[in-house]
Amino acid sequence: MLVVLAAALPARPQAQISSYATMAPIEEYGMAQQAEIKLARSAAPASISRDAEILTLGQHGFEPAVKGKNGFVCTVQRAWAAGIDDPQFWNPKVRAPICFNAAAARSYLPRALKKTQWALAGLSKAQIAEKMKEAFDKNEITAVEPGAMCYMMSKDGYLSDRDGHWHSHLMFFVPATDPEAWGAGAQDSPLLGSKNELERVTIFLLPTDKWSDGSASPTM
Repeated sequence: MLVVLAAALPARPQAQISSYATMAPIEEYGMAQQAEIKLARSAAPASISRDAEILTLGQHGFEPAVKGKNGFVCTVQRAWAAGIDDPQFWNPKVRAPICFNAAAARSYLPRALKKTQWALAGLSKAQIAEKMKEAFDKNEITAVEPGAMCYMMSKDGYLSDRDGHWHSHLMFFVPATDPEAWGAGAQDSPLLGSKNELERVTIFLLPTDKWSDGSASPTM
């Protein structure tokens, strides 16, 4: 999500965007578990998130907090969900509610979980990048499945210092391909996209006109 916004939206003056060179104390990335569960559920309409599995951040990675029964998995991503080169990779303020469907939970979520484990273990960005390459080489991470997508419809998230909670939107995950093949970024196209070579995925982002609670979301 964060790398899509960084790649697809017009640049702002660098002075307005903070840079986070190193990881903050781990405690700054945490939050009370019940508050985190509530925020995670806000990623999708209640008809979806109320029966979803919920993961919350622990000392060593994301952990199951609520058992689900519909195949969806909701969590609150931290800043290291961004691309390795993103200047806000270590921003401790980021709270990005996201709810994956079953295909994405099986095939995209594992790479996000591993990045979280590596970040909390104290690895540098360069070391995380190397671990990601090794995980692909060992087939510990596989290509995203057809139909993999997620909801990011929370108006209470904080995606970056630049964008705040941005817009309600859906995301679609496909094996690395050129975003232009989907018309992403074309004039008057509502679709945004970004190709992440390291994680071997292209993420497409489609804004919606409502937040998960049904209230109106600002248009692009």
